[in-house]
Amino acid sequence: MPSYSMGQAARLLGVSSETVRRWADGGRLGVERDGSGRRTVDGVSLALFAAERGAGAHAVPEDDVPTSVRNSFVGIVTGVRLDEVAARVEIQSGPHRLVSLVTREAVEELALDVGVTVTARVKSTNVHVDLG
Repeated sequence: MPSYSMGQAARLLGVSSETVRRWADGGRLGVERDGSGRRTVDGVSLALFAAERGAGAHAVPEDDVPTSVRNSFVGIVTGVRLDEVAARVEIQSGPHRLVSLVTREAVEELALDVGVTVTARVKSTNVHVDLG
């Protein structure tokens, strides 16, 4: 079973190492000591913690339209490039950068522009996973 240093856990959770240390000190995240006395988090515990922490992070607001899409990212539009028919919309959602190709008509109807808050919904039948 893999284990992670406090810094590695912080990067995977998208927080600072100090936040991970506070969670560990407060008993929210289980840690162990390795042979050198450094604190580590086992992979299974880290995965469970990340899943619990993320469960409510992208909850659908009550006034939102019900959807089958489970991958929702609230973010801010950081770029819009319009073509005659298509548009490229860049969104920053926390540490994640999303790029969507949509119609120009959709951009105009939604009044998408830099600085606008949006929810990007991703539904894919093909997801690639790489190690590390």
